[in-house]
Amino acid sequence: MPTGSRRARRADAPPPRTGSSETEVLRGFLDYLRTSIAAKVEGAPEPQVRTAAVPSGTNLLGLLNHLTYVERATFLGDEVTDWQSTFRAAPADSVADVVARYRAAVEHANEVLDGCTDLGAPLPRPRPGTPAPSVRWALTHLIEETGRHAGHADILRELIDGATGR
Repeated sequence: MPTGSRRARRADAPPPRTGSSETEVLRGFLDYLRTSIAAKVEGAPEPQVRTAAVPSGTNLLGLLNHLTYVERATFLGDEVTDWQSTFRAAPADSVADVVARYRAAVEHANEVLDGCTDLGAPLPRPRPGTPAPSVRWALTHLIEETGRHAGHADILRELIDGATGR
């Protein structure tokens, strides 16, 4: 049950209108999901934003922290050696810090994607010799990963303070 007062239901944002090319559709849906999950975390109250509401330990702030690492690893080539630790934000990190870091990662990822004209080509990698997935695979994977965690975030945010909608 929510610990704070019930918030008004936000209107759901409809699926994005995109261009007709495969690239426009994939990037449009990814950006839609990115915006949705950042909005779910933004403004969530402490300490509930980092408190586990399920036995696995999943919490709202940790989900966005994890997605920051996924964006950076996938599109920027960052190496992550302990994925499980990415589900926890540092105690000193505020909600605003994690949201800003996520948005910065998305911005940098989009800069890389802006230079990718062939969905079948490998993503450019800053670490030579490291195999890279195709741009198509990377976009599809991030849509799946972000959508999955956005669904988790919907439930966790509603449990925190009753906020619903995208």
